[in-house]
Amino acid sequence: MLLKLDNPFLLSKAIELISELVLEVRIKVNEFGMSLVALDPANVAMVEFKLPRSAFSQFDVVREVLGINLENLKRVLKRCGPGSSIILEKRENLLEIQIQDRIKRNFSISLIEIESEDKEMPDLNYTSLVEIESIDLTASIEDCAVVADACSFIISENKFIIEAKGLNSARSEFTGDEAVIEAENAKSRYSLEYLQKIMKGAKLCEKTFLKFSNDHPLRIEFKTEHMELNFVLAPRVEAED
Repeated sequence: MLLKLDNPFLLSKAIELISELVLEVRIKVNEFGMSLVALDPANVAMVEFKLPRSAFSQFDVVREVLGINLENLKRVLKRCGPGSSIILEKRENLLEIQIQDRIKRNFSISLIEIESEDKEMPDLNYTSLVEIESIDLTASIEDCAVVADACSFIISENKFIIEAKGLNSARSEFTGDEAVIEAENAKSRYSLEYLQKIMKGAKLCEKTFLKFSNDHPLRIEFKTEHMELNFVLAPRVEAED
């Protein structure tokens, strides 16, 4: 296996984000590109990452599964500078990473055995789809985190509302002028701790896609020309304060 990325920024930032939810993953590399699906230890969130073959300038692989400690991979990828390219090569039980910029630097990461079944993202039905500016969604999530540990995503009268209530409250409201809303009335509550981690992916693209239903898991999608980063977050089913 030998892969070359002329711009490793998306891979580096995606791995950095995913490492906040899971520590070890099975990265699959096949004729379609690179991908992974993982479930966090608390069984609250799932993540799916896809880097298609077209993202690579060199792609010499048949089929590989790489057991990786994400903390180790994240530290190496952080050594890439703005103009760096990287070469990934599997040699026996090692992943060799060469960073090419002003000088060539070489790293080796030990591959690990991960005893778990292959996972797939759940195929869920949603009644609500919202396309929103990533910066606006991030700000609304941070507003809610000031006053509570969970927030509600609400569709009401063709408006999308993000609301948190505790002893204090916060609320953001979006109409069709600020977001694309194709939805039925619905309300579901989610952990702000997880949402804050997931929304770090908003730095990768200008738009975020949200899919949810009444008391239903939330699907968050970040998409660029050469990357997909998707999350499914379980709802907080409990009485509101």
